[in-house]
Amino acid sequence: MSSLARIILQRLGLGLLTLFAVSLIIAFVVELLPGDITQAMLGQSATPETVAAFRKEIGLDRPAHIRYFEWLGGIFTGDLGQSLASKRDISEFVGTRLSNTLFLGGLAAAFAVPLALLLGLLAALYRNSIFDRIVNLTTLTSISFPEFFVAYILILFLSVKAGIFPGISNVSTNLAFGDQLFRTILPALTLTLVVLAHMLRMTRAAIINLLSSPYIEMAHLKGTRAFRVIVYHALPNAWGPIVNVIALNLAYLVVGVVVVEVVFVYPGLGQLLVDSVAKRDLPVVQACAIIFAAVYILLNLLADIVSIVSNPRLLHPR
Repeated sequence: MSSLARIILQRLGLGLLTLFAVSLIIAFVVELLPGDITQAMLGQSATPETVAAFRKEIGLDRPAHIRYFEWLGGIFTGDLGQSLASKRDISEFVGTRLSNTLFLGGLAAAFAVPLALLLGLLAALYRNSIFDRIVNLTTLTSISFPEFFVAYILILFLSVKAGIFPGISNVSTNLAFGDQLFRTILPALTLTLVVLAHMLRMTRAAIINLLSSPYIEMAHLKGTRAFRVIVYHALPNAWGPIVNVIALNLAYLVVGVVVVEVVFVYPGLGQLLVDSVAKRDLPVVQACAIIFAAVYILLNLLADIVSIVSNPRLLHPR
């Protein structure tokens, strides 16, 4: 077996162990939520006998560890369980919500990644210039604000005052691709401003760290233009740390959209998670949380693999 295949299998095994540990934490935290769905659905006027009968009907009377192992076994067979509120199979509606979240994260990544690479390269090329200072100041300012604040600022100026984009991203499967794209731009722009600084600063730092290398100096002495030196000589050797930061931010774009989806009432997995927590729909909460955890772990695994491929020395750390 090759070294790369062995490392990938090791990362997969570690990812599965991490996912199992996360499932334990999810189940434990969900059990700590005050109240349950019986109180939310029956109201305060329900008698203890009615509450007990309803809890038995939906299976909440059984011990927590039995319900956990049943839920875990269902995950391995592709069965995410049944919603306690709607009595529907979770897999029927969570797929649409997940696709909406992935569309939002993908659109934000399509904005953020090329922009971060371009601005990072230009900031490294013109380091310590006015352009470099303005880019750093702007990105650090945007990342210093919480997501909901950035979202409300964009809604105020681009929706309320300018009227360019809608303030509520009420997308659906019946919309044409262009309409869905138009209604998703504002939350995607919010996520772009939040994650841009990390990728930009890492690109800038990785490029500047290589500019003092002997082969870079030789390229300058041969009369190669500065931008070509950075793009064709420095950037390929700086991919390792840049890819890691990009992958981590892509993971955030998928799992960190909860606040943004709530602000824009975007029908994604994050909005479903918040609604399910409010209704104490525990199976849906667990399903959303484990999907977010799996996506995050997979993207981190992808970052490790790309880093190893771009820097073969990591195959032989000694």
